Amino acid sequence: MATAAATSASEPEAESKAGPKADGEEDEVKAARTRRKVLSRAVAAATYKTMGPGWDQQEEGVSESDGDEYAMASSAESSPGEYEWEYDEEEEKNQLEIERLEEQLSINIYDYNCHVDLIRLLRLEGELTKVRMARQKMSEIFPLTEELWLEWLHDEISMAQDGLDREHVYDLFEKAVKDYICPNIWLEYGQYSVGGIGQKGGLEKVRSVFERALSSVGLHMTKGLALWEAYREFESAIVEAARPVAGFLSPFDREQTFDSQLEKVHSLFRRQLAIPLYDMEATFAEYEEWSEDPVPESVIQNYNKALQQLEKYKPYEEALLQAEAPRLSEYQAYIDFEMKIGDPARIQLIFERALVENCLVPDLWIRYSQYLDRQLKVKDLVLSVHNRAVRNCPWTVALWSRYLLAMERHGVDHQVISVTFEKALNAGFIQATDYVEIWQAYLDYLRRRVDFKQDSSKELEELRAAFTRALEYLKQEVEERFNESGDPSCVIMQNWARIEARLCNNMQKARELWDSIMTRGNAKYANMWLEYYNLERAHGDTQHCRKALHRAVQCTSDYPEHVCEVLLTMERTEGSLEDWDIAVQKTETRLARVNEQRMKAAEKEAALVQQEEEKAEQRKRARAEKKALKKKKKTRGPEKRGADEDDEKEWGDDEEEQPSKRRRVENSIPAAGETQNVEVAAGPAGKCATVDVEPPSKQKEKAASLKRDMPKVLHDSSKDSITVFVSNLPYSMQEPDVKLRPLFEACGEVVQIRPIFSNRGDFRGYCYVEFKEEKSALQALEMDRKSVEGRPMFVSPCVDKSKNPDFKVFRYSTSLEKHKLFISGLPFSCTKEELEEICKAHGTVKDLRLVTNRAGKPKGLAYVEYENESQASQAVMKMDGMTIKENVIKVAISNPPQRKVPEKPETRKAAGGPMLLLQTYGARGKGRTQLSLLPRALQRPSATAPQAENGPAAAPAVAAPAATEAPKMSNADFAKLFLRK
Repeated sequence: MATAAATSASEPEAESKAGPKADGEEDEVKAARTRRKVLSRAVAAATYKTMGPGWDQQEEGVSESDGDEYAMASSAESSPGEYEWEYDEEEEKNQLEIERLEEQLSINIYDYNCHVDLIRLLRLEGELTKVRMARQKMSEIFPLTEELWLEWLHDEISMAQDGLDREHVYDLFEKAVKDYICPNIWLEYGQYSVGGIGQKGGLEKVRSVFERALSSVGLHMTKGLALWEAYREFESAIVEAARPVAGFLSPFDREQTFDSQLEKVHSLFRRQLAIPLYDMEATFAEYEEWSEDPVPESVIQNYNKALQQLEKYKPYEEALLQAEAPRLSEYQAYIDFEMKIGDPARIQLIFERALVENCLVPDLWIRYSQYLDRQLKVKDLVLSVHNRAVRNCPWTVALWSRYLLAMERHGVDHQVISVTFEKALNAGFIQATDYVEIWQAYLDYLRRRVDFKQDSSKELEELRAAFTRALEYLKQEVEERFNESGDPSCVIMQNWARIEARLCNNMQKARELWDSIMTRGNAKYANMWLEYYNLERAHGDTQHCRKALHRAVQCTSDYPEHVCEVLLTMERTEGSLEDWDIAVQKTETRLARVNEQRMKAAEKEAALVQQEEEKAEQRKRARAEKKALKKKKKTRGPEKRGADEDDEKEWGDDEEEQPSKRRRVENSIPAAGETQNVEVAAGPAGKCATVDVEPPSKQKEKAASLKRDMPKVLHDSSKDSITVFVSNLPYSMQEPDVKLRPLFEACGEVVQIRPIFSNRGDFRGYCYVEFKEEKSALQALEMDRKSVEGRPMFVSPCVDKSKNPDFKVFRYSTSLEKHKLFISGLPFSCTKEELEEICKAHGTVKDLRLVTNRAGKPKGLAYVEYENESQASQAVMKMDGMTIKENVIKVAISNPPQRKVPEKPETRKAAGGPMLLLQTYGARGKGRTQLSLLPRALQRPSATAPQAENGPAAAPAVAAPAATEAPKMSNADFAKLFLRK
């Protein structure tokens, strides 16, 4: 029964809260019985062999090979048994694929999926030696998952023949339990070690493995039960196996042996019952049945206390059972709970459980290692976790920096730290600044090794050589890859100069370094000069301080006033009269030149503002002229309008396409208070249609009544939390509330849909959707960008912008995202499925978004989100420059530029100049047409409008409208103009 429970407890965590139970599967029961039988017979064989003098194993039917029977039983479920592979017509195809994968790994050894595929194919082809080498190479670079380790272990167990092979399997188990804390691997390790109990030290080996397993995962609430049951069953089997041997021992030795062994079983029961585990009640009942004496009161108290603790932990365990992998948020909540309690063993276990499913989350590794560095401070444990962290997330520079600090903190050999640093440089960071950070961490470590009391030492020379190599590495390797050094402010060089000046008293070298810093584009910044001045002030002399400030006055362009003030302050404190005069002269000259440059810039800006104002005025006059012309056309009689039908079409064809303008023309013809019949040209034959036109007063009343008839959409701002705002809907949508209701009812009960209409009854393309519950509104936000009648529907929170004018809805990140790619240059015909198929070849695609305009048309851009940063970086290297449907695409890590916010109109007063108005542009920018809409026949050439060489000259300061300059014309004059060819 115990073995069956142990086996069932090793099932996944997604089982019922009553504890992981076997569902009555016959295979599991048979496997459990086989393991139990093999366990008992193996223990019996080893016990009789060591304790029973003259015991003949063959007479009792126990052979020496019984210990190896476990290997067959433990690997029967997942091992292929014998490697008798049948070669078929796919053999050649597999061999070619193996060669391709090997070539790919020779180019990029960090391709995880390529390693997995190669191992799978080699195992399928029966290449035992090659598959072993492939697994070995992969394990040196990456930590292997539980599935990969179990497959490897089962293969090695099936091939183990003698004691040397068993030792090799033991070594593999030791490597496996170091990668991740996996209860199933520990259980396999303990059960496999039972098979070697007959060897020298076998009994102690088994107990050692089980004790280590309990200390590692014995607190695991859902999977720890299997290990406790297996260990207890092993000790119980030894008790049963020792009974026949008791007759060969003296009464005293017999009592001592049995008491000692029974106490081990009692101790296991008591230890297990003091720990909160699922199915504790069954374990307690089993202990009562097994024990000949009543259960001690202290054990009952510990058991009850564990039950109370179990009730506190159950909500977190149930949350894990109900959630889907990787369950990061559930694990983080569990970790926070354990941190409050403060039990180091349980905190370590929950971190390890979380990392099994979230091994590619750098922040989780950082939090775990930080806890170990600050709380436990156990060298082997701390360094092991740091090593596993950089193997899982080698692209994260923070993990490497922390690893170097931990190694230094625990006194690791310098050679080992240097090798680790070299591995970090080859890890493939995503940003140039990451290389600067890792170099800084390593240089800080080397600086702490130097004894600066000595004038020269091996460590000091090594530090200087490292600084030189760092500068060369950033200039050659990093700049070549990223087109930037990652260190524009020369932070590494500044640190080197400080060390030379303060610790080595070598100001000459420090000055050389600062000269190099300034020649790299930093001479225009005041803060760089002041940093150099402060260094000279602290460790140099007054002469070099004065020289540095004089150079700063001439070169600084961002804050020259500040540098001039520092120079004058120094000369006022310790300079001579001559020094003061020179400083005043230089600062005045420099500031005068700066003010002159600023005045020119201000004048240029003012000219641009004036030019834009004049253009706006021209557009205003053009609109006024056009309006005046239309007004004159409206006042003409019907007989003039029908004079020339062709000319009417030439000048008035726009009115046929604009009903609103036609209404204004018609309504302005009749006299007030009566209805007139107006003849309007209606066709090429010259026929006229009679139109009844109402007086303006009646038209206004009719428009007002139409406006009153339109239902007013009132919005209650108190319901904003349960309301969403839907926009960008097609204007042609008929009955929007009827068509949208089925879409939003999938999110929850819809109380009301309020579409917005114009005064004429046309749908304006947006509406409000009110739900009954707030969670339904939140769920509706996920429908943003859903296609409705060919257009992407925008769904956003309902917010009163009069109270929150800066509120904007943008669901996507605008900062650097290392796991997301930005792809440009895509053909417009490329579909989401086609692009996803291409991207899946380089990693797991979590999300893919094709960028479209408001009408739903593609823009040739896309964002692709991968599972981790490593996959994203590999995809960039492989996809950038790829050709898709004759289009060459560009691929980069997603890092959108900062959005430009237009400046608000404000006045700025330049130094010594007038108040200047800063020009701002609307949403349409400056791209408005500046064509004159006045007919050419009415235009008059202006003698005061000279032509500029590269465009129109600036308009005069005072310009009268063109309509006022032309003489007044009668209707007959207008008719002549229209009839003129």
